[in-house]
Amino acid sequence: MNVIDYKYYLSESSKARTPGAIRRLVPLTRIPGMISLGVGAPNSDMFPFEGITITLKNGESLQVDSKVLREALTYGPSDGLPQLIGWLKELQTLQHVPPCEFTVTVGTGSQDLVTKAFQMLVSEGDNILFESPGYVGIIAFLRHQPCNLVDVELDAHGVIPAKLREQLQNWPADKRKPKVLYTVPVGGNPTGVSQTLERKREIYEIARQHDLLILEDDPYYYLQYGDKVPSYFSMDVDGRVLRFDSMSKVLSSGLRVGWATGPAELIDIMNLITQTSNLQPSSVAQAITYTLVNSWGHQGFHDHTRKVAEFYGERCQLFCQYARKHLTGLADWVEPNAGMFVWFTLKGIEDSFDLILNKAMEKKVLLVPGIEFYCHPEKSGPSQCVRASFSNVTEQDMDLGLERLASLLREQNEVQKE
Repeated sequence: MNVIDYKYYLSESSKARTPGAIRRLVPLTRIPGMISLGVGAPNSDMFPFEGITITLKNGESLQVDSKVLREALTYGPSDGLPQLIGWLKELQTLQHVPPCEFTVTVGTGSQDLVTKAFQMLVSEGDNILFESPGYVGIIAFLRHQPCNLVDVELDAHGVIPAKLREQLQNWPADKRKPKVLYTVPVGGNPTGVSQTLERKREIYEIARQHDLLILEDDPYYYLQYGDKVPSYFSMDVDGRVLRFDSMSKVLSSGLRVGWATGPAELIDIMNLITQTSNLQPSSVAQAITYTLVNSWGHQGFHDHTRKVAEFYGERCQLFCQYARKHLTGLADWVEPNAGMFVWFTLKGIEDSFDLILNKAMEKKVLLVPGIEFYCHPEKSGPSQCVRASFSNVTEQDMDLGLERLASLLREQNEVQKE
């Protein structure tokens, strides 16, 4: 086991962070007999809420526990509602059986936590290893950070270990070597591709050899159509993985509940960043989440997520069936085994940007041009690719939408022949 000095990875501002004086007092108010004259929390007697009842689609009603609700309606710990934190720790232990000690923090969706992790880790001039094409939400955030994004090449199974190893082995001596690899290993957005277990093992060993932290952004983990491929977190013998999960894809995107799991030294600093930004994630959203998952138990949560995965798996099969019907010979793609996206490479099209944003709109079909998902569009040049999502499309609209795209591609190919 490697002994990791986490200070090596932290930004200078993160090293200087200390807990806020007032936020330090919040946990102390829960000590029996404690008289608090220090925390400026509003008096909960003035809150108009008496109870929250959740009605499920199966007709079952759940009442948020009165003690949980009292805690949820006032200021709480920056890492989240204690009851939910405990449940999530058990979930991570059961699901991943991690070899290292870990802790958990809750955020306003997993993206909130990913951005805080980068705030914790990025120093001016740092080089961040980033999948290309990659998740546009984090690309947009990092473009405003004082770091350089380094493209990591993908294929049909995600990050290519040989290419990553070559990049790091041949890294110029006069440039700061990367300390962080960001990856969406399952059902990647936008590509839809998933890393195999063999790939993950090889990439983890590369991370050990080159002293990388792995930011495992895994919102589609529970949307794997077949058996779940073990996570980086499950093989993390060193404590070099920060893992990010989300309830958005399996319970509700509007709840905005995500969680990060990893070494306490890093999670604690992320909590300090929360203290100086949004103070805490919504405790009411956490209370609703906890009430539901606690009523299910961990097996019930597993059963629910299995149904969700099967739903998306069936939609994916339908979507790819219509893609074969309409786009064979006009585009190439890899059929996903997780998530909700398909990445099309359009044949005979050099630049999908104008085609999608103008001509496709005229035909009333919406996709996202591939150039949006590259860290350096000015360097990578035009993209032949587009991202399609099948998550909210009826079977009829899958058929019609892909037919419209095929019609457009045939028209464009005819124009280019003239």
